[in-house]
Amino acid sequence: MMKTVAALLLAALFASPMATLAKLPAPSPEAKAKADEAKAKTAWSDKLSGFQLCKAQDRVATHYKSASAPVGAKPAPSACVDPGPFVYDPNAVPAPAAPPAAAAPPPPVAPQAAAGPAAPAKK
Repeated sequence: MMKTVAALLLAALFASPMATLAKLPAPSPEAKAKADEAKAKTAWSDKLSGFQLCKAQDRVATHYKSASAPVGAKPAPSACVDPGPFVYDPNAVPAPAAPPAAAAPPPPVAPQAAAGPAAPAKK
């Protein structure tokens, strides 16, 4: 009995890498379109969540500032941008990604003065 179980486990161990090498068929055009729509809806949902978070933060900040600000002070305008309703256009061309900003060179290192040995830290 034990040899049978060991043989089955060994066979499963050798067969599992074979299954991972199998290739999935290319998705159909309908599946690609559905995946693109799901991707666009997820992006819109993320923007909507950010907008709702921004509005909630503005409400909290306004309440805090109104409680601690002098009477008659006006609140700062909101920087929240409403993403609007979800609209999917499968023919829309996605905007090209912005090129990464050029890395600034590191600041020059100032040479250290060649003084005597450093004093020990005070305790």
